[in-house]
Amino acid sequence: MNAATLFGLCGAALVGIGLYGLITNPEPLRKILAFNLLGSGVFLLFGVIARRGAAAGLGGDPVPQAMVITAIVVAFAATAMAIALVQRLGDETGRASISSDRSETGEEKS
Repeated sequence: MNAATLFGLCGAALVGIGLYGLITNPEPLRKILAFNLLGSGVFLLFGVIARRGAAAGLGGDPVPQAMVITAIVVAFAATAMAIALVQRLGDETGRASISSDRSETGEEKS
């Protein structure tokens, strides 16, 4: 097993764990972290694809590298905005959860 295969498997595992966490966790902060984990797996897979292309003698393609660098910056900005929104949710409602245990009038559901 060479390094590119190992990194590819790790990237696929990160994507799988991120998808699982995104689907199963109801808390917004955990969803944000799972989405970041999913993105990291995709970035790693892009790097593996670029590396395998360079190892096959096709030359180093700078486009996947540029896409990953740009995606990292965008993911950081999106994470900062999402965390700010979760903080605002906590300030407005007093809880950091999006569960529907209260109706619009603020009464408990029975």
